[in-house]
Amino acid sequence: MKAFSDPEAVARYSDGPVRVVPGFHHLQRMAALLLEERVPDDGRVLVLGAGGGLELKVFAEHRPDWRFDGVDPSERMLGLARQTLGTLVAHVQFHEGTIDIAPEGPFDGATCLLTLHFLPREERLRTLVEIRRRLIPGAPLVVAHHSFPQSHPEKALWLGRFAAFATASGMPASQMRGAAEGIGRLLPAMSPDEDEELLRKAGFEGVALFYAAFTFRGWIAYA
Repeated sequence: MKAFSDPEAVARYSDGPVRVVPGFHHLQRMAALLLEERVPDDGRVLVLGAGGGLELKVFAEHRPDWRFDGVDPSERMLGLARQTLGTLVAHVQFHEGTIDIAPEGPFDGATCLLTLHFLPREERLRTLVEIRRRLIPGAPLVVAHHSFPQSHPEKALWLGRFAAFATASGMPASQMRGAAEGIGRLLPAMSPDEDEELLRKAGFEGVALFYAAFTFRGWIAYA
């Protein structure tokens, strides 16, 4: 997205998710615990959409023996990730671009948090297929993103709840009404059923919901 190349937007990034994503910090900790179920002590983890470095910092603090490859299309966001990580940056190799520039692995696990909702259906499917191709058999993938009913009036209801939560968290009400309208009109979000179907179509098994928070959903699945 264009905002992730805007220096001011990047500088404010770390404040945003906490206010608009319910349970943001818990989501990251849950992702680390789900990875830990199968990733070995010396595991290698692919983190797609790693710009900002917030989940990378949580993962590296939780398991300093893991190695990470962080992929993001925004140079500025990768720079912010390096700042966020501080001394933990030594655990991460960064790659600027999309899934196509990610190393071949094989990886013991992967995450894609708050990213897939930016991708149209076919590009999202291709991305999931490419992630799976880089994982060892049985390796976990943790994803979370906007996923809510796409038919009216349910769609408007859930987007209104998203805006209400962010407003209650301190975001300007007018800004969040505009954000909800933009998400509903422009973001290629899908319904939870469609999201699960896409994970299975990409070849993942054991798809299970672990996180649900207004317009956001998160799943664990296995290569």
